[in-house]
Amino acid sequence: MTSYQDKPWLAQLTDAQRAPVQPPPSTLHAFRAAVRRAPGRTALAYFDGRLSYAETDALSDGIADRLAGRGFRRGDRAAVMLQNTPHFVLAVLGVWKAGGVVVPVNPMYKSAEMRHILDDAEVTAVICADRTWDGFLRVTAAEAPSVRIVLTAHERDLQTRDDRRVLHGERVGPLHGAEDLLTVARTPGRIRVAPADPGLTADDLALISYTSGTSGTPKGATNTHGNITYNAERQRIGLALPDGATYFALAPLFHITGMVCQLAACIANQGTLVLAYRFEAGVVLDAFLEHRPAYTVGPSTAYMALMAHPEVTRDHFASFRTMSSGGAPLPPALVEKFRTGFGPYVHNGYGLTECTAPCASVPPGREAPVDKVSGTLAVGVPGPDTVVRIIGEDGRDLPFGEPGEIAVRGPQVVPGYWRRPDATAEGFPDGELRTGDIGFMDRDGWLYVVDRKKDMINASGFKVWPREVEDVLYGHPAVREAAVVGVPDAYRGESVKAYVSLRPGASAEPAELAAYCKERLAAYKYPRAVEILAELPKTTSGKILRRELRHRA
Repeated sequence: MTSYQDKPWLAQLTDAQRAPVQPPPSTLHAFRAAVRRAPGRTALAYFDGRLSYAETDALSDGIADRLAGRGFRRGDRAAVMLQNTPHFVLAVLGVWKAGGVVVPVNPMYKSAEMRHILDDAEVTAVICADRTWDGFLRVTAAEAPSVRIVLTAHERDLQTRDDRRVLHGERVGPLHGAEDLLTVARTPGRIRVAPADPGLTADDLALISYTSGTSGTPKGATNTHGNITYNAERQRIGLALPDGATYFALAPLFHITGMVCQLAACIANQGTLVLAYRFEAGVVLDAFLEHRPAYTVGPSTAYMALMAHPEVTRDHFASFRTMSSGGAPLPPALVEKFRTGFGPYVHNGYGLTECTAPCASVPPGREAPVDKVSGTLAVGVPGPDTVVRIIGEDGRDLPFGEPGEIAVRGPQVVPGYWRRPDATAEGFPDGELRTGDIGFMDRDGWLYVVDRKKDMINASGFKVWPREVEDVLYGHPAVREAAVVGVPDAYRGESVKAYVSLRPGASAEPAELAAYCKERLAAYKYPRAVEILAELPKTTSGKILRRELRHRA
């Protein structure tokens, strides 16, 4: 009898995708290999600005020197709180060159969220936007005794186009207690302070990536250099893009998907990474035409926004060899609408911060099946070195096709949470990640994610998974975004409520959308209430925030 340990998904992979990989010890090793092989190649493109691999190397050397000169030592932590700008990449490389650990931080965070991270990670250095430092972080950091070094950046540096759709902030200065990152990076005549080689190994800590905190206080996942380079190398081989290909950073780099599937994978391929500050559909579409990228990955909500833009055409996507989606559920209807309208097939993927981005994906050249019963689109298949199991409450394997908790073991799974031994023991028994996601696997190895454990709705004793209702709503021609939550109900205990936003120019009444679902779902599943909003609340990485909608309800 076939088991999960037999890895039935291997049949879905090519010989090249099944072959062993030998990733370098760190992304810094991969970056230095790229500098040696292609020093003049563009490493970073930002509007009309370009930085070659050699220039990126020199500037990040300057940052490493300044950090080391201020007492930053191997293993110290540096919080990097920036949007998708070249400064982010320079800062990450500079911290690693100094032997430090990067703590990527969402630039949307406010004082209390940032204070938790500064204290929990005992951050030594902060690298942020000048307006962020001037606006609130200077006061917050003053209360964090570990912070000793501050470097700031401005998004209009390193380009001259000043696209006012996203680059509209004015420079702030002079800044008390901070130095300008680019000035530091370019300062000539320094005595070398940072080590020429920090001696990073695959087991060394590269990132402390804080989870979104949907189940309590955010915890820091300890992504090692080996975790990152393994998944980056698997991306490089699996995608089979030409050497030096152009990647577009659709996902935020501070998010694990952007860090690994865009930045680290691009460096592994010695490619060019295109940055556009933050997601704005018109800016992104213009960049697609200008830079003609071969690959991008982003949440389904980003694809919805691109499809809805009034000036979008098939030509915007003509250069792509592969487009992927991750970080948010991908409805089957969206995949078909996108392919019909614009050509590319969007490849689904699944992963968490705790498994350093992907642990399953749809291989290039294949299409994800749709489960005939639930209508759920498969998120892909695991890689050759990964074991994904579906387990019951007792931790034992459930049969193929039966839903249970998804558990992951493999070289991309982090050792645990930063200084949280109890949470590590609970979340990683014997080194296996318990994801908290509910899913199932078919006998061919295709993985399906049903929903989060905590999002299950109990209506009159029946289980309702929001994803199933949302996927039906996405089939309605007027629906742009959908999210389903459980609301208190005196009779049923909980009932289903849907929040939707509509496509530009489309119209639909709540009763019409409820009736649409009623025709396609069991009686206990269809939404008893539908509310139409202009926009659904989302994280910066594009995930729809059901918890905010539950609070609203």
